[in-house]
Amino acid sequence: MRFKLLLLTGLTVGLASCASTPPAPLAGNDFVPILPRTAQDDPGVVGEKVRWGGVIEGVRPGKTDTCFHVVSHTLDDSGRPMDDDHSDGRFIACAHGFFDPSIYSVKRQITVTGTLQVPTIGKVGDMRYIFPRVAADVVYLWPKDVPMDNSSMYYGMSPFGDPVMDGPMTPWMGPDIGMPW
Repeated sequence: MRFKLLLLTGLTVGLASCASTPPAPLAGNDFVPILPRTAQDDPGVVGEKVRWGGVIEGVRPGKTDTCFHVVSHTLDDSGRPMDDDHSDGRFIACAHGFFDPSIYSVKRQITVTGTLQVPTIGKVGDMRYIFPRVAADVVYLWPKDVPMDNSSMYYGMSPFGDPVMDGPMTPWMGPDIGMPW
């Protein structure tokens, strides 16, 4: 009985740790569900609190703040921008202080929380663009995804290989004769 209770507790903790929850600085549910593309032309959203994210397109440190040009992407349950080919528009997020452009670099994912301000008119290429502007309270830089190196793996088995399939002779079939599988 004690083993079953311990097993059930372990499974519960394990499953709970798999649930996607936003990092503490991004948590909350008092954000207005509006997309940057919708906020471009809606003056009624100025002053609303949002949680937006995407991929950094540019970074411009100023005297007292740093502004990020962001290509917006839909956020997953943890608040991380989804890595897909869909964009919800673009926005500018400015936060107080210095954020090093070599760290907060182009193509890195960020999520910001903050208050919508009056949009900024700028350009994307030669096209005029209205950028919703966020006075960011939080700028969360997501860790880079590190691809797994499977070069030493043999069909998902141990990195030491399979002694039956890798050797010049197998105990059951004799010399390796290049079976067609």
